[in-house]
Amino acid sequence: MAGETNLSKLLASMAPRMMEDEFVFCTLKDAKYGDFTELSPIAAFCEAEGLTLVLPKYKADKAGFRYESVFKGITLTVHSSLDAVGLTAVVSSRLAEQGISANVMAAYYHDHIFVQSERADDALAALREFGR
Repeated sequence: MAGETNLSKLLASMAPRMMEDEFVFCTLKDAKYGDFTELSPIAAFCEAEGLTLVLPKYKADKAGFRYESVFKGITLTVHSSLDAVGLTAVVSSRLAEQGISANVMAAYYHDHIFVQSERADDALAALREFGR
């Protein structure tokens, strides 16, 4: 099933939904993809400096991992195509206007935005304005 590419349709129907957990980004030098699978990270990315894991905060705390900030995840529930142009730019710009950091991840079906936990309600309200 192909995703939506029309930016106007994507914005009008993205129906942002807050994830339940708080999340953190941890980097682990000398780790490789597939390490720490027992923690069930929701995302992993290999960089030259180390492996980044996106984990629920409670799992990172239990494992003793260090992190700098705590985030809430917001899923844009519209099935956006990976070929869609402009969605993350518009979303990031709207949040930037509100002084909210936007850490965006695209997966096959949806885009996910991680924002500072203390600004999550503000971010959700700003994103819901697109559907009005």
